[in-house]
Amino acid sequence: MVHLSHILLLLGVAVAVVLIFQHLHIPTSLGYLLVGVILGPHTVGPIVDVPEFKTMAEFGVVFLLFTIGLNFSLPQLHALRDQVLGLGTGQVVFTTTLVGVTAWLAGLPAAVAFVIGAVFAQSSSTIIGSQLAEQKEENSPHGRLGLAMSVFQDVTAVPFLVVIPVLGMAVGADILALELGWAMVKALLAFSLVFYVGRWLLRPLFRFVTRRRSAEVFTLAVLLVALLAAWTTFSLGMSLAFGAFLAGMMLGETEFRHQVESSIRPFRDVLLGLFFIGIGMLFDPAAIPRIWHWALLGTLLLLVSKILLVAAMVKKSGIDTLMAWRTALLLAVGGEFGFALLAIALDAKVIDIDVGQIALTAVLFSMIAGAFLIRFNHAIASRLVGVRRDADQGLAHPLSDAPEPQVVIGGYGRVGHTIAVLLHASNVPFVAFDTDPKRVMQGRADGYPVLYGDITDAELLAAVHVERAALVVITLDDHANALRTVGVLRSSCPHVAVIARAQDLESSSRLIDAGATHAYPEAIEASLRLGATALRMLSIPTDDIDSMLQDVRDWDYKPVLENETAPEKNP
Repeated sequence: MVHLSHILLLLGVAVAVVLIFQHLHIPTSLGYLLVGVILGPHTVGPIVDVPEFKTMAEFGVVFLLFTIGLNFSLPQLHALRDQVLGLGTGQVVFTTTLVGVTAWLAGLPAAVAFVIGAVFAQSSSTIIGSQLAEQKEENSPHGRLGLAMSVFQDVTAVPFLVVIPVLGMAVGADILALELGWAMVKALLAFSLVFYVGRWLLRPLFRFVTRRRSAEVFTLAVLLVALLAAWTTFSLGMSLAFGAFLAGMMLGETEFRHQVESSIRPFRDVLLGLFFIGIGMLFDPAAIPRIWHWALLGTLLLLVSKILLVAAMVKKSGIDTLMAWRTALLLAVGGEFGFALLAIALDAKVIDIDVGQIALTAVLFSMIAGAFLIRFNHAIASRLVGVRRDADQGLAHPLSDAPEPQVVIGGYGRVGHTIAVLLHASNVPFVAFDTDPKRVMQGRADGYPVLYGDITDAELLAAVHVERAALVVITLDDHANALRTVGVLRSSCPHVAVIARAQDLESSSRLIDAGATHAYPEAIEASLRLGATALRMLSIPTDDIDSMLQDVRDWDYKPVLENETAPEKNP
């Protein structure tokens, strides 16, 4: 209990700062950095000193890499090999090389220059994603390409997790080559181990766990898998984050991916916040008068090199000039994972604290400047190109053609299956979720995109990007869960249409009051269909029948229910 006061102080300052940053629409990652500066040892005021803090913060990077792995399974990497794979890899390689050579020519040792190049090559998916969402550009061609490349940078940075710790151990070129070779062998061994064990055990394990219908057990299983994989690579002399990334890749191929991401997200967000606070504690404001010119030079090197390289590569891939510049401006911002690499390099003593302070300040300045570059990307790119035209007139890149689910189905029972069949027959992209593993297995056996997940979980809906859907269909037979889902949808994405299954008129009214666009009571609808069939058999025109049915629905079924509560009379 000796550290309880420090923990309370940390939480209090974090809550206050993050609330302010959210109110001002500033990325919360910058808020956590500010918390670290306020409570760090380099500023006046209280200092948070918890011995276990560094260890807890390291798990933020572990869970970050785990969720990145979920979104980049092997089949997905293979599908993106010609576009995002080439562009993302090229950007990281060329930026690392250009910045590294520049730093080496400036007098830094080769190992230090390499780390600086790797740190500067990263871009902030958090800042890019949140800024684009605020500007309603997340689904634009340049927005989708830029965000995909920024996320893929984290994937291409995984080798740095293997290489950077080795740089702090080796002394000579021959020893360095030997250590790097041995590190790559261990990385391949870890990949093979996690890959084959994951292929054999993960899907059966989670199918067994989901039969218990326990969210608690499911979350414990996710934590076990992520941390066990991290421990495996750590035991082989590599980083914890590398193993977590491999485990995420394996789970990304299963039907449990979205629910896994939903379960891990609260842990990831909190621990990643601690990681940023830890980075902020390394920042020394008093050092700025001494290093500000080097930090500004580093910021300019970071921004200019990435803008020019990305613009050239994207344009060379066949995309028009305006979109190439807009994409480049998005990716100019420094990245959170650059902080992670910097922390690993400092811990491995690859770079000293003074150089680390310059790099840290440069990345921080680039994140602040990058937010403005993203905000005004169209105006800046238009001036660079010398034209004024709509942002969406450029050539669409292949990502814009990727099929996204237009419909999200909650529940894959009798009703959900019927809707899935109709959507599939109409070539409408959809995804369905159910918490019954047998239904999930049956749906996947039918060839439909049915995944394990609790549609009432707000984190799951966020993981599947439900805000991009055109329609959500709720087929749950549990009225309370259906109401809860409608409430979550209305608060998070009120623009998305929602239709729901209801058992009776009262349930239908409550669902509509909660925000459902339509809610159809099954019993009454079955009666209407029965009556419609009878009328058709009596040769009543179909148009008249459809008109009568619609009138009944428009009047909230009152014409067929007005005598429902009247006492029965004997004839």
